[in-house]
Amino acid sequence: MSAASDHNETESPKLDFIREIINNDIESGKHNGRVQTRFPPEPNGYLHIGHAKSICLNFGIARQFNGKCNLRFDDTNPTKEDTEYVDSIQDDVRWLGFEWDALHFTSDYFEQLYDWACDLIKKDLAYVDSQSFEDIRTQRGTANEPGTESPHRDRSVDENLTLFKKMRDGEFKDGEHVLRAKIDMASKHLILRDPLLYRIRHAEHHRTGDKWCIYPMYDYAHGQSDSIEEVTHSICTLEFDTHRPLYDWFIEKLEIYPSKQYEFARLNLTHTIMSKRKLLELVEGKMVEGWDDPRMPTISGLRRRGYTPESIRKFCEEIGITRFNGMTDMVVLENALRADLNKRAERRMAVLDPIKVVITNYPEGQVEQLDAVNNPEDESAGSRKIPFGRELYIERDDFMEDPPKKFFRLGPGREVRLRWAYFLKCEDFVKDENGEIIQLNCTYDPATKGGNSPDGRKVKGTIHWVHAGSAVDAEVRLYDHLLKIENVADVPEGTDWKDSINEESLTVLKGCKLEPSLGETGHDFPVQFERKGYFIGDQKDSTPEALVFNRAVSLKDSWSKKSR
Repeated sequence: MSAASDHNETESPKLDFIREIINNDIESGKHNGRVQTRFPPEPNGYLHIGHAKSICLNFGIARQFNGKCNLRFDDTNPTKEDTEYVDSIQDDVRWLGFEWDALHFTSDYFEQLYDWACDLIKKDLAYVDSQSFEDIRTQRGTANEPGTESPHRDRSVDENLTLFKKMRDGEFKDGEHVLRAKIDMASKHLILRDPLLYRIRHAEHHRTGDKWCIYPMYDYAHGQSDSIEEVTHSICTLEFDTHRPLYDWFIEKLEIYPSKQYEFARLNLTHTIMSKRKLLELVEGKMVEGWDDPRMPTISGLRRRGYTPESIRKFCEEIGITRFNGMTDMVVLENALRADLNKRAERRMAVLDPIKVVITNYPEGQVEQLDAVNNPEDESAGSRKIPFGRELYIERDDFMEDPPKKFFRLGPGREVRLRWAYFLKCEDFVKDENGEIIQLNCTYDPATKGGNSPDGRKVKGTIHWVHAGSAVDAEVRLYDHLLKIENVADVPEGTDWKDSINEESLTVLKGCKLEPSLGETGHDFPVQFERKGYFIGDQKDSTPEALVFNRAVSLKDSWSKKSR
């Protein structure tokens, strides 16, 4: 089976147009009812959330229709590819919950692709062009004007075979020659105006080393690789719609297995970037920590931030598959995570901006253990013990010296409920020489243990807290949207898109106080900091001696309100 068996998603995803095509193909007996898909990333960067949509579609279809899905690396550009990316892509696919039926590389097929190129030459359907890339580009024509034929278009078959072999043997420099298909320079499909099949590139390949110095272009390698693997449904994003005539032309002229290409709209997400080129700019310019920076839309970045594979799969299911380009609001992705973690994440208390509270009527030296529910949404999660004593920490913004009428937290003479504990009343406070409040002196009501008063009096505010003597220190990183603007495409011409990076995309808080249970494990799964959001221990920087927690997502969407 192509996907993990423990998925909680609906067994039958929405019947989008691609699944309808597959349904019809199965019913008609096409491909003998067989379904074979593939996910074909280029190993030139880390996968992002847009790739996750394609992964869920290709592997999900194979799973749904009892088919197979291959993972195939389109490794035809040795100057930009690296085994680091190959490894990261495999990790990401598996983390999302999928397993491929076969692992392939386009480089596995270099010999076959070369032989097929020779077959096209022998059929007088390909030729070696000795013009520069610039000349070839200018001769292509426009949508309204036909292209101009190359002066080398009528070379003989023998001459083309000889030149092509010499290209392979390394007798020419980069750019000295290319191999082009001979189709129609006046075609209404610009892609059919004698497209490039091979270019010379003297570069070390991550798998084949220096065995090859000519490399196939994507449009030539893609369809033929599909055909070799007998892919029945080759699913691409919508920008490859105009490439389909060439995909079909190669298969027809080579008389090979007739794989068929289908296109769907790629994912565009607000407040972030879906361009690997732009993401690489951020990494190389050290504007982010790396590909796995939690602000990045990469799968590794989302994973480090605290996203779960279940939430990403659910998000991809909810947005669906269409043929219409659009923009998906980031809040849809965030809400998918909130919905997932609300049910599964255990609750903990953490004070991110602490101010000390001294309970003057609580016995000095005494510490008691109170019961706290781990997850009110999941009874099976049970409960834990939390220490309570004379000195606590609460959030600084849970106290105001002169609170307005509708401020229901702590103030002079005001009473609040401490989560899982007692009623607390502020009697007075202490300021330092700069006038900053550094300590609250309070009293508690012993009769209100558990949060209710026997005399029936009510308090409107409940605040979280941490016992000062047991608290563990931590650094907490609050992540927000990568971009201030919704759509990077809206950046005015002549303006650097990187000027739109959100300066508040990362806020680092030091000296945070966490309940002791948060220091006992590595916390590689998100927990909810009560009233604050969902957080996860940073798997890269956090150590038992220096805890670091990342905010995966806030409890509520505050960005939309802020934008309005």
